[in-house]
Amino acid sequence: MTVEEGVSATTTATGNAVGIGGERADVSATSNQVNSGSVYGHGVVNASSSMGASSDVTTVATGNNGSVDMTEATYSGFTVQTNSGAVTARGQVEGETAQAGDLTMATQAMGNAQGVYLDNGSVGARISQANSGDVLADGGAIVQYVSGTSTVAGAAAGNSIAIGGYNQSAARVIADQGNTSDLVQASKFTAYGNSYLTSTATTAVANDLSASNTGPLLDVANHQYNTAYVRSQAETSSYLYGAAQASANGVGNNAIVGNVGAALVLDNVQTNDGGGVEVIASATGDTGYDIGASATAAGNSVTGYVCSQCGGSMSVSNDQSNSADVSARSTTTVTGSARSVTGTASATGNNAAFYIRN
Repeated sequence: MTVEEGVSATTTATGNAVGIGGERADVSATSNQVNSGSVYGHGVVNASSSMGASSDVTTVATGNNGSVDMTEATYSGFTVQTNSGAVTARGQVEGETAQAGDLTMATQAMGNAQGVYLDNGSVGARISQANSGDVLADGGAIVQYVSGTSTVAGAAAGNSIAIGGYNQSAARVIADQGNTSDLVQASKFTAYGNSYLTSTATTAVANDLSASNTGPLLDVANHQYNTAYVRSQAETSSYLYGAAQASANGVGNNAIVGNVGAALVLDNVQTNDGGGVEVIASATGDTGYDIGASATAAGNSVTGYVCSQCGGSMSVSNDQSNSADVSARSTTTVTGSARSVTGTASATGNNAAFYIRN
């Protein structure tokens, strides 16, 4: 059928899930999640006519998922997540003869995922994650004509920890992540006949930690170990295009830790061994304006920052070791004409950046 407003499709598959919260009440908790079965999420949209003005396709698969939300309260906790089952998320749009206005597709696969979110709160926690199951986020889109913006993204992580503190919060966290699976892969393939603005992006990380805070203190001890083969692949093609971009990012161990406040304390240990990191980005078009491909690969990567206008101080201990192959390849092909053609590729064994900023 033909739709006017748009298509919405959400597919979610989870092995274990737990939510812990407190509002103006302190919480102490111990959580232990174990998943050994396969987790598979597959979302498909088949279209032969108009998909409408704006469409959203989301597919998520997670082995173990945990969330902590605290408002004006203190949380103290111990969390253990262990996943040994394969986790697969596939998101697809099949529209060889279809038209779309704006299209957003997000496909995400994670072996273990833990979030901690504070609003004028504080936390003291230890989080341990172990993943030995393969993780895959795959799929893509085929659409004849996109008149607006098409954003297709895939993300895969063996272990993921997200910490967010707001409104004068404080956090002290010990994070241990070990990924010993064979594969962590994010791959997206898109093909358009005629498109205005398109972006195809993939991110694959064996162990990922993202911690940000606004308040007096963020203290993180981060230990990450990976032996998996990490692959990130983003490929796009459009015969006629306004702007077409393919971006792929792959990292064995990744940590971003920052405090918009007085103090940041970071003890970072990252070891990447075994399978290696391979990143591929490709963009192909016949006639259009701007087209490009970007590929970024790293064995270990860490970024730490603190606010200079908050009287910020930073104390960092950093130990990174990479013994695996790391490669990045970008390819941009134009068979007709283009206004601008770009291609970038970067491969780094160990990358570290620490800075104080406004």
